[in-house]
Amino acid sequence: MQQPKTSEEPSQPTAGGSPDPDRATEEPVPPTSEPSHQPATETAAAKVRVSDLNLWYGETQALYDINLEILEKEVTALIGPSGCGKSTFLRCINRMNDLIPSVGVQGRVELDGRNIYDPDVDVVQLRSRVGMVFQKPNPFPKSIYENIAYAPRIHGLARKGPEMDDLVETSLRKAGLWNEVADRLDQPGTSLSGGQQQRLCIARAIAVSPEVILMDEPASALDPVATATIEELIDELRQNYTILIVTHNMQQAARVASYTAFFHMGELIEYDDTETMFTNPNEKKTEDYITGRFG
Repeated sequence: MQQPKTSEEPSQPTAGGSPDPDRATEEPVPPTSEPSHQPATETAAAKVRVSDLNLWYGETQALYDINLEILEKEVTALIGPSGCGKSTFLRCINRMNDLIPSVGVQGRVELDGRNIYDPDVDVVQLRSRVGMVFQKPNPFPKSIYENIAYAPRIHGLARKGPEMDDLVETSLRKAGLWNEVADRLDQPGTSLSGGQQQRLCIARAIAVSPEVILMDEPASALDPVATATIEELIDELRQNYTILIVTHNMQQAARVASYTAFFHMGELIEYDDTETMFTNPNEKKTEDYITGRFG
């Protein structure tokens, strides 16, 4: 199980192996002892714990033996070249991959100690606890107000009237959008600019009181000003939410994330606090990717 390392302990390479014999070039050497990865602080708690996670699209394996702990109320960036499994891994955490018929999953993904892949887990309830913001803003074809109110109404989180009005306002304020849209809540969400639409989608995710927010390249389609606004918002949201963000932007990962996980060809290569990852990576592949030698 990979956890962020402390600087007081020696770095160790990521343990892991491929269950696919075609990928193996030599016999793996068993570790002589458990890796000494420790949380960054004594008070840090794992919100999400991933153990021996493997995933296939049909007969093609996309994730190999992923072991990772995501710390509560921290921002964790997932980096790596295109097609390395970052977004696939992200979607495992709220079971969005279930919507793809050919997907097969083995292993455990625990949220507060409960395996979300247990047969009796309510997936709808899970996705209210683990919200998602996609790469391209996707507001509903409804008013700004209804974009926020729709899910809370379905889940019975607020009654129509003042209670729902307060929830809509609170969600938009948390997303830093209220002052820009307060006088036009009845207008379509699609009438907003790209950056505003993305913040509307974040407000929509917040409205159902999630504990974890997954963000799949949330600023990749935005201009630099809108991107800066989203990054400032992420920095504010980290006080109340556990956030995982997929990004191809190394500077963005360095700015917003406390911890960073580097994926390559479906494997987790390295996981550490972001400063250490970018200044003194433990793995050669990590250094090569960060310095632009590949990817």
